[in-house]
Amino acid sequence: MSPIDPSPKRVVLCADDFAFTASASEGIVSLIEQGRLSATSAMTLSPRWRQDAATLQPWRGKVDVGLHLDWTSPLAVAAGHGQGLGALMLRHWCLQLGWGRRGAFGEADFQALIHAQLDAFEAVWGAPPDHVDGHQHIQQFEGIRQALLQVLVKRYGPHERPYVRVSRPVPGLHGAKAWVIQAMGAQALRREARAAQVPALDWLAGVDDFAGDEASYGQDFSRWLQAVPDGTLIMCHPGAPFVSAEADPIAQARVREWRYFKSDAFAQALQQSLVVLVRGQDLVRGGPSTDKSAGV
Repeated sequence: MSPIDPSPKRVVLCADDFAFTASASEGIVSLIEQGRLSATSAMTLSPRWRQDAATLQPWRGKVDVGLHLDWTSPLAVAAGHGQGLGALMLRHWCLQLGWGRRGAFGEADFQALIHAQLDAFEAVWGAPPDHVDGHQHIQQFEGIRQALLQVLVKRYGPHERPYVRVSRPVPGLHGAKAWVIQAMGAQALRREARAAQVPALDWLAGVDDFAGDEASYGQDFSRWLQAVPDGTLIMCHPGAPFVSAEADPIAQARVREWRYFKSDAFAQALQQSLVVLVRGQDLVRGGPSTDKSAGV
């Protein structure tokens, strides 16, 4: 930030994968209790969603609780509509290049499944999600993003529409993985969301390879906080110490992140970077956190 502008930057820190496992949910809630997160995204296909959602109730309206749209996890496979990420990416590029059509599983099918995941969210939470993003960033894939925007416009009025995450990395902040993510439709989602009058957060940070230790993650995170512009969403994947029986390929990385966010080092990094954690809803609706002195 410029020395002549000492006002804090507003950042949405969102923990993905709520309800994926007990450890993920427990870790996320403990960080919310500590004031170390301002948003989380829930996997409503999980059998844990109903019971774990109850633990978020004390923070209703204080942090964003959104839908983590899912087609690629084991939960989606168990629900009968899952596809591996590679297959979904191949479909995306074939459609982008005009080598196929949406065919038997097209936008109408995607809309029905998006409605089903939103229904599952609202049946438990009793309100629309504050935002919608996607597991492995599928919210921006060809076919899915169009269906998502159509559903949000049809289902919600202009003043209650969830905002969407645009997976557009801050320039110079991440490596090749982030740019692959962006290439899967970030710019198109940003453009189409604006045309549809669906609110969006345009900048993303937090792309990580889930390797390294707590110290290296802390170094990366401090660098991200210094570099991101005002209004950026930083994604993370924390989880409490895990149960060995849980099937979670990034369980160890979740614990590394959880320990960092609970630490004094994270609090100091926020202060040194002049960052306050805010809800995305306040950014897109012009709520209290548009005053940069406000935060979570």
